[in-house]
Amino acid sequence: MKYIVVLGDGMADKPIEELGNKTPLEYADTPTMDRLSKVSEVGLVHTIPKGMKPGSDTANLSVLGYDPKKYYTGRSPLEALSIGVDMKTTDVALRCNIVTVSTDDLPYEEKTIIDHSASEISTEDAAILLEAVRKELETDTYKFYVGTSYRHLTIWDNGEVVDLTPPHDVLGQKIGQYLPKDEVLREMQKKSYDILANHPINIDRMKKGLNPANSLWFWGAGTRPCVTSFEEKNNKKGAMISAVDLLKGIAVGAGMKVIEVEGATGGLETNYEGKASAAVDVLLNEGYDLAYVHVEAPDEMGHQGSVERKVKAIENLDKRVIKVITEAMDKSGEDYRLLVMPDHPTPICVRTHTSDPVPYMLYDSTDLKDEKHDYNEKCGKESGLFMANGYEMMDYLLSK
Repeated sequence: MKYIVVLGDGMADKPIEELGNKTPLEYADTPTMDRLSKVSEVGLVHTIPKGMKPGSDTANLSVLGYDPKKYYTGRSPLEALSIGVDMKTTDVALRCNIVTVSTDDLPYEEKTIIDHSASEISTEDAAILLEAVRKELETDTYKFYVGTSYRHLTIWDNGEVVDLTPPHDVLGQKIGQYLPKDEVLREMQKKSYDILANHPINIDRMKKGLNPANSLWFWGAGTRPCVTSFEEKNNKKGAMISAVDLLKGIAVGAGMKVIEVEGATGGLETNYEGKASAAVDVLLNEGYDLAYVHVEAPDEMGHQGSVERKVKAIENLDKRVIKVITEAMDKSGEDYRLLVMPDHPTPICVRTHTSDPVPYMLYDSTDLKDEKHDYNEKCGKESGLFMANGYEMMDYLLSK
């Protein structure tokens, strides 16, 4: 038996009036999921433990079978693992986004955060901007490391796990009350705007109609993680396929194989087929038991508040990932179980994560159901099937 998880990050949502009071998942043209849902188990699962913030970090730890209450030490340390930063036990890692704040003449504290991803800036451009910041702000205490796209890392020697607000929670708002309370972090954010606002890359971006990547934003502080090996825990060899450093970091910590796919960006125009093919290859040709295919696009489109683009991301997931994987697995004759689900909702109406339960679909090629339901939030609720602890889902998937 082979096992596949297709994780549509932030895919779940609330009914939207312009979609006829359907969610993007209900509204999207998803022939593969529609077909599979009729022979699958569909239900709801709660991935965010009570009292914890609804992040992709805690949620994906849950889906991978790790209780966040036990294993979570912060988001940034997981990303540090991904990019090869060997943290000391006294280090604190910080997520260091390059974001867009308003370009008006107001003081920094009165500016508004426009875009948490700076128009999904390329890693190449972001690296040049981060180098400009490094020359001015890096010290023996604060070190900067390049990640992917707008997502980067700061290591704070002998640091403190301070409370920081994610930038996607501040979209469209004045930033003053959300700036770090720590004086050094706050001043570095302010100085980063002075360094980046008129950088040649940003001048060029604005000429092209793109948002300038004109400020750092610190969040997600945490200490060095300690995650049990996935193989030791489950007696299964697992592989991670994602463009996002967070997911790669979780995989590194869990001793899973991390597969890099050319053209995988974490955005809407990612290499969907490449991810699907990598999953099939690692299962059928490399002897791995489980492939975890993470697609960031629905979450990014939710943060952008774009109904049309979120629907498109879900349709891409259906036709360019799930269809490719299932056709190849069916052709191979290998028995397999496929779990399709989001990690958390990212509703268009709030443009950030929520803690609501998410719908799951579990397909088993050896146990075809006879159902009438589709796969979406409404049908998941109507099924009456509910898993209260998301970290139990992996055991459930692997139970056969």
